Amino acid sequence: MKLKPTQLVTASILILGAGLLLAQSLKPEAKKGGGIEGRLALALKMFPDADADKDGKLTLNEAFAYLEAHPDLKQKVAAGLSQAGDGSKVSSKPAEFTPGQQGTRVFVCAHSYMIYTADLLPVVAELGGLPHLKAGQQMIGGSRTLQHWQVPDERNEAKKALREGRVDVLTLSPQMLLPDEGIDLFTRLGLEKNPNLRVLVQSSWAPRDGQTGAFTNTMRDAVTAEQARDMRAMHDSGWLRQLEAQVSALNQSLSREVVRIIPVSAAVYALREKVALGQVPGVAKQSQLFRDDHGHPSSILAMLVTYCHYAAIYQRSPVGLPVPPSLKTLPEAEALNRSLQEIAWAEVTAYPFSGVSLSPAPGQ
Repeated sequence: MKLKPTQLVTASILILGAGLLLAQSLKPEAKKGGGIEGRLALALKMFPDADADKDGKLTLNEAFAYLEAHPDLKQKVAAGLSQAGDGSKVSSKPAEFTPGQQGTRVFVCAHSYMIYTADLLPVVAELGGLPHLKAGQQMIGGSRTLQHWQVPDERNEAKKALREGRVDVLTLSPQMLLPDEGIDLFTRLGLEKNPNLRVLVQSSWAPRDGQTGAFTNTMRDAVTAEQARDMRAMHDSGWLRQLEAQVSALNQSLSREVVRIIPVSAAVYALREKVALGQVPGVAKQSQLFRDDHGHPSSILAMLVTYCHYAAIYQRSPVGLPVPPSLKTLPEAEALNRSLQEIAWAEVTAYPFSGVSLSPAPGQ
């Protein structure tokens, strides 16, 4: 049975689970009956058996548990979300290197929380003395990886690049709903032409701090260091665990570690914690890390994300690299740059799924 648009929106609330539960606890001033509470009330009418303790109220914990216990509903929501993003707003660029040119060929297949790495990574790699080649890029706003897969072949730059065997590293950015079948499909396609392909999946941060009600960027400034740690813990124990499970199963089916996870979310929460404690040079407020209410990164956060990608792709520390052009005009640029580098390297090397060891590469 196909879900109606209103049912799809409501059912999607069930997917938000832990992240929205955290946001609700951080914003106790949220009005009764509005925002997430109102939508949960609607969800309860649609799915009364989701109320596990039968108290007449649906909590996000109950909603998330209900969704996990009903994979058929989850699949319908996934199908509906995929149909909503048919690739009509896809933007892409082909490779920017000549045949025979030596270097690591990186294709960036992403939503807006990651696509900028396609331009920033070559700059950072050059500063590090590494030959980085742009194998192409493809962007769909707010997309799941599966939506990239479903883009028609004649407009699908990602599939074309993989089928031609001109990609060494493919970076992907799944969205909220997991598992994301697109990760598996792109990985298997790429391995057909390049058995040495590496796939790196970004773990992104929650838009609007996971809140569905009224929210502004300045509200992030009120998040304490402890709350930032709680946000990270909730993210890690919920969405990230699901991503890890999918990646583990995929690698097991391939009999080797082809797919890794870039712990960008961990680095973002670590940076926010340090800002809240006044420990980041030149950054006094967490709102300086974002350029809008949604959560798109400012130049500061974009560079942190890029350093995480640099560390994961090249398995080298970015610590000590010169200040990139995008940060040069900012206050305390050198100290800020080093702080971002140190956070990125610490989080990538501390996370087993990144595949990066603390041991430096030869020559480091």
